[in-house]
Amino acid sequence: MKIAIVFGGKSAEREVSIASGVQVFKTLKELGHEVLAVDTAKGVLSSSDEKRFLSAHVQVIPPSSNALALIQSGPTELLSSPGIADVDVFFLALHGGAGEDGTLQSYLDVTGIPYTGSSHMPSVYAMDKDVAKRIFCTANIPTPEWLMTPCTLAQVKKRLGFPVVVKPNKQGSTIGLTIVTDPKKLYSAIDEAYQYDDEVMIEKFIPGRELTVGILEDRALTVGEIIPHESEVFDYGSKYQEGGATEIFPAKLSPVQTRTVQNLGLKAHRALKLQDYSRIDFRMDSQGGIWCLEANSLPGLTSNSLFPQSAAASGISFPELCEKICWLAINRNKAKRR
Repeated sequence: MKIAIVFGGKSAEREVSIASGVQVFKTLKELGHEVLAVDTAKGVLSSSDEKRFLSAHVQVIPPSSNALALIQSGPTELLSSPGIADVDVFFLALHGGAGEDGTLQSYLDVTGIPYTGSSHMPSVYAMDKDVAKRIFCTANIPTPEWLMTPCTLAQVKKRLGFPVVVKPNKQGSTIGLTIVTDPKKLYSAIDEAYQYDDEVMIEKFIPGRELTVGILEDRALTVGEIIPHESEVFDYGSKYQEGGATEIFPAKLSPVQTRTVQNLGLKAHRALKLQDYSRIDFRMDSQGGIWCLEANSLPGLTSNSLFPQSAAASGISFPELCEKICWLAINRNKAKRR
């Protein structure tokens, strides 16, 4: 196959996307495929840029708004790049922003070019946490109560109580997220979240265990547990710094608890109409209640990302996973044309 690995973008998750792209690029090339590295902000990489790309790694903190602004100053149209007109599939190693929110998918839907992950509208549903939670409620999937700003401190106290989680509505990797225990700090947390999005969610904080499950080809994979070492949640630093968290696959749960998480994960995947693969995140409270936090339509594919770990624990190696994702996209595109 000729595969274009599409990565980078201009969101705060740019470095995470590059890390995913590097891992997928190396793996598919080792399998003998013809592989191009395509940064949506720069186009197909030159040989020298490709070498720098392959040595990239994720910093402990996300890129600053100033750094992202520099990238935004000279964007290149993806499909105008040389050498990609005859690709068999676009492998979307993008996270956040226009790469995951359905914008790029809507364009590729029009062109008819196969691409990995979910199509336009499911991507929109999953990226917008408010919309996703409304769909979860309709599908009887437990999810923590929430409010969208603007709202008053009195409304938050009455509806949610404290602590609460304040976060950008359309952002990933817990960027801009704050756990607020002191009501006096609510508005500063909201201001922080507004640095990353034009909509902010305030969600009831669920103390307990952090769980996740991968979904592949309408099948729930192995459930994992994440234990952050320096935070109450699996934040950006915990995810991408060495030793930031312990990730256990399979999670130490009873068979009933495992089935509950898997069933709810598959139910959430289907409710959002996601396709091919996704990762669904949960919290389990002290009484054993399972609460769905969000769905990731393009989960991370770095060497230590959660989705590949969920697949590996289910007997699917990383090379096998990458090829399978490609074929799922190609076959879905063929079925759509028929």
